[in-house]
Amino acid sequence: MQTGKLGGKVALVTGASSGIGEATALALAAEGATLAIAARRAERLDDLARRIRETGSTALPIAVDVTDEAQATAMVERVLQEYGRLDILLAVAGVGVAAPFRNTTPEEYRRMVDVNILGLLYPIHAALPSMQRQDAGHIVVVSSGTGRYIHPSVVYSGTKHAVSAMAESLRREIGKDGIRVTCIEPGAVKTEFTQNMRADVRQAVEQRLGDMEQLESEDIAAAILYAVTQPPRVNVNILTLYPTEQA
Repeated sequence: MQTGKLGGKVALVTGASSGIGEATALALAAEGATLAIAARRAERLDDLARRIRETGSTALPIAVDVTDEAQATAMVERVLQEYGRLDILLAVAGVGVAAPFRNTTPEEYRRMVDVNILGLLYPIHAALPSMQRQDAGHIVVVSSGTGRYIHPSVVYSGTKHAVSAMAESLRREIGKDGIRVTCIEPGAVKTEFTQNMRADVRQAVEQRLGDMEQLESEDIAAAILYAVTQPPRVNVNILTLYPTEQA
């Protein structure tokens, strides 16, 4: 029998192959949740699933591109077919190019819009009917401090501002159905986030951060765990976490 604060709960985590998604999947599993973990990198998911199973929890790896509506819908349907319910949807998948707009290519900003906005909307839209039938559920989205305290990175800030706005709008819409919505807005987090940036952009970001001690993925996972383990009457709307030294 599953024990822990999330025993009996089914959680789907997108962007689970690294960083915040990976750390949160492990944190939820440690509290007894049954996991479905999704991302594009199948080999990373298989390794994470193995580690989760070693703790005694269950993990279903699903290789998916969340910017593809059909794949995102099929992902949710597979979770429901496998486990019969979905209690927590954690939408972590995101990309960014923290550069001035004039230095951002059309390919880069289309990718940010696709992943950061559509990559959240598709899974949420697919998951809502089952949560409404259950009269319960929890949707957690990862935005950014950049989405609230706007920085000069037009597209990334714009997409994350949209995520924060969508989360609050959705909360107001579906709270009456017993479904909670939480928006996580972290500052600088030590992840693979900058590795997919162009070398010049990555260098500029790293120079700006300097020697500042950044947040760890586990810090964000702990905040998410706090939100999803509150009593059903409590909705943690927004959690903003910054490194102590970050202005």
